[in-house]
Amino acid sequence: MKALAFLALLTGCATAPGVFEEHLAAQAESERACAQWYQALDRAVGEAGVRDAQYSAVSGFPYLRADRFTASSRDRVSGDTGTRVFAERLLELDLEARAFEIQNLPTWVGSRKAALSRTADCGRTLLALDLSRPAVRQAIHEQANVPDDYSTTARVLGLYPLTSYFFSRGVRNWEAETRQAFATPPAEEQRARVRFAPPAQPVLARAAVAGMLERARFDPLAQPVFTEREIELLAATYAPSFEIEVAADYDRFGELRWRRGSTTPDVHAAEPAVYVNRAYTRYGERALLQLVYTLWFPERPKNGTFDLLGGRLDGLVWRVTLAPDGEPLVYDSIHPCGCYHQFFPTPLARPRPAPEPKVEWAFAPLALPRVREGERPVVSIDSATHYIREVKLVQGIDSVVRYAFHPYDELRSMMRLDGGMRSAFGPDGLVAGTERGERFFFWPMGIASAGAMRQWGRHATAFVGRRHFDDADLIEQRFEIDGLGE
Repeated sequence: MKALAFLALLTGCATAPGVFEEHLAAQAESERACAQWYQALDRAVGEAGVRDAQYSAVSGFPYLRADRFTASSRDRVSGDTGTRVFAERLLELDLEARAFEIQNLPTWVGSRKAALSRTADCGRTLLALDLSRPAVRQAIHEQANVPDDYSTTARVLGLYPLTSYFFSRGVRNWEAETRQAFATPPAEEQRARVRFAPPAQPVLARAAVAGMLERARFDPLAQPVFTEREIELLAATYAPSFEIEVAADYDRFGELRWRRGSTTPDVHAAEPAVYVNRAYTRYGERALLQLVYTLWFPERPKNGTFDLLGGRLDGLVWRVTLAPDGEPLVYDSIHPCGCYHQFFPTPLARPRPAPEPKVEWAFAPLALPRVREGERPVVSIDSATHYIREVKLVQGIDSVVRYAFHPYDELRSMMRLDGGMRSAFGPDGLVAGTERGERFFFWPMGIASAGAMRQWGRHATAFVGRRHFDDADLIEQRFEIDGLGE
């Protein structure tokens, strides 16, 4: 209770509307105290600037958060069991984020572990009360959504219908240049290329992966649940190798770390590191597993005074979407700014046409053959720009130089040398200090600080149109896959 008293000093007279306000005014002391706990915790997190932006708050329900995949489930669940599982998944997402926020608070009275336990108990208490009321269940259903990462106001002020025409021409020029680069045979090597293979650890047979994915059929949200060990095995099974043109330190990827007094995390390249997280996408009534691999480079160096694209930190995000039997369907990639979204489909995923010519839809500079068991992609990356220039498939071990896996969630709470913990990302989901000059020219497209590095769940990937890397229907809208539409 000391921690609650400490938090209460920060809250003032803040109140929450609707259902939560009823909890605050409840006659039952346990219910009222839990509502006050959440109110105080939110105020403390806000005051400290440690809000975790990976998931979106569910309006009126401070103990619930949503990601795009879970939000896409709300119209697919039915009955008491489905509704309960859906709401409990929202509660789990909030508790996950709360754990990082509590850890990152600069000051705390009492045990942080006890604070998280108190949060979990109160979340379950309030959810049970809310699920007992049909009108409140409906409110949870209606409010569990994730706003997109585009500013309609900026687009209106930026005369989007007009300016998007010119941006669309720029996008098409980049696509043409990229296709040409993929079609041109590599020149004789002028710089050293280093290939980094995944960690030396066991991998899974396709049949074993298919068995894991089959669990989705028994989940009301059609979402398979994995243990940490299973995710490690899956990550090793589908991990790519990265072949990097190394010209200087800015091409050496590694761990993100806080340095003393720094406001932007730095890359520690002594041990090459790839951050791994899992995601899901929907295709018809199925949930398809995605494995995501993120590299961080120290910078994209500027090539001149007026370079709009250079700045601190750069990276590459590589993702594979798996069929229910474990075979890769399509790969895609972005930089951590959400820029340069490219698809690399196999023959199992046939592109669908764009709904209109102007929008950025599914740029695929290269189609891959079917991926045989035991094969992995080798992603070739240019120096400085860190653009992908080639993707090919290889069988088995392909390099003695290896990178290490790190859970992506490590980035949400990293140790500071001057004490305490801090996320690599701000409460807006951006990495402070990674701003690019392009933001001053690209704002009419509605993306906040275009070019800045972003947290998972905050990647808008199209200047023309609206598209997010974690859209639940991203693959379904853009590719036709036989046997998955039922």
